Amino acid sequence: MKTVDEIFEEMLACFGKKTGVELEAGCDLAVRLYAAAAQVYALYVQADWVARQAFPQTAEGEYLDLHAQLRSLERKEATRAVGALRFTAGEASENDRAIPLGTVCMTAGLVRFETTQAAVLSAGATQVDVPAQAVQPGSAGNVSADAVVSMAVAPVGIQSCGNPSPFLGGSDGESDQELRARVMDTFQRLPNGANAAFYEQGALSFDEVAAASVLPRNRGVGTVDVVVATGAIRYEHTSREYAPIEFPAVADFQVAGALVESARQQGFTCHAGVVQCKDAFYGQHEPETKPVSYELMNKWQAWLRLGCLASEMESAALFVVAAALGVRCGSCFHVVWNQEREAAGLDQKMSEDTSAAVRVGVEALKLLIRRDRAEK
Repeated sequence: MKTVDEIFEEMLACFGKKTGVELEAGCDLAVRLYAAAAQVYALYVQADWVARQAFPQTAEGEYLDLHAQLRSLERKEATRAVGALRFTAGEASENDRAIPLGTVCMTAGLVRFETTQAAVLSAGATQVDVPAQAVQPGSAGNVSADAVVSMAVAPVGIQSCGNPSPFLGGSDGESDQELRARVMDTFQRLPNGANAAFYEQGALSFDEVAAASVLPRNRGVGTVDVVVATGAIRYEHTSREYAPIEFPAVADFQVAGALVESARQQGFTCHAGVVQCKDAFYGQHEPETKPVSYELMNKWQAWLRLGCLASEMESAALFVVAAALGVRCGSCFHVVWNQEREAAGLDQKMSEDTSAAVRVGVEALKLLIRRDRAEK
């Protein structure tokens, strides 16, 4: 882009060529020409800005939002962390003590939380838990248990406050860079209302979606079977850093139920049950080449005899970590191929189309959101 001085010099040269007069620096006409050059430069700047906003690769702010809307996308807003505050009295009382709506408590770092409903510490009781949320939306509101230590204004008769479980669910608003990546993805993988890109991009519009999988065309063209994990064999090691091996890796009942219901509402045959979770891909697919082949192959036969539905690499850790954090978790799967059918010499086609499972996950989330809102 030309500078103001470059534009001014061009204007002086053009004026001299047309009139044969060389303007002296600082004369009235030279000053006027410089002012005009500054305005021309402003037009260059404005044109450059307009050009950048015209394309999603360079658009910013509200203009990037407009590009997103043309692709049926919306910028994700920041969300508030939610949890519960525990209010404790020094001693029991014969009278009820009120905890007003909007009572504010905070962490040592001054992250503030407020109660979302009025509550009562009943006569004879010394503590009560009250639903609460972060005052400000964003990931800063995600704090561990016992992080809340003080009250802005203590309700009458209340001595202390705390949070017995973590505050979770807070997220920062989607940045231009993150939204731009989603917009560009709709150009690079065009959704057509039925393909994987359509369902994957729909799933990404929900903050809660992490992964989903499906067993496509298990009974021929036009059929889709979905596997929903109700529990996972802990044949991996990540979960052992969070809970002893005796603790089971199980999906949240509500989430698993919503996934099953979602699959059936959409006409998919749904298989719900236990899956095997492992660390090594080739330990499953080439066990005979491993020094511990005897263990791998014997345990694989045990999983089959126990009715294990699928083998994957995430659920056990997700279920156990979710239990440790006090959050809900579930999973459903796309089965790339069935190695037992292949070993038996039956027809076997590899498929990587995860669209049906993503659709199941999205609709299950909608069911959970509606039910959660109805219970409030």
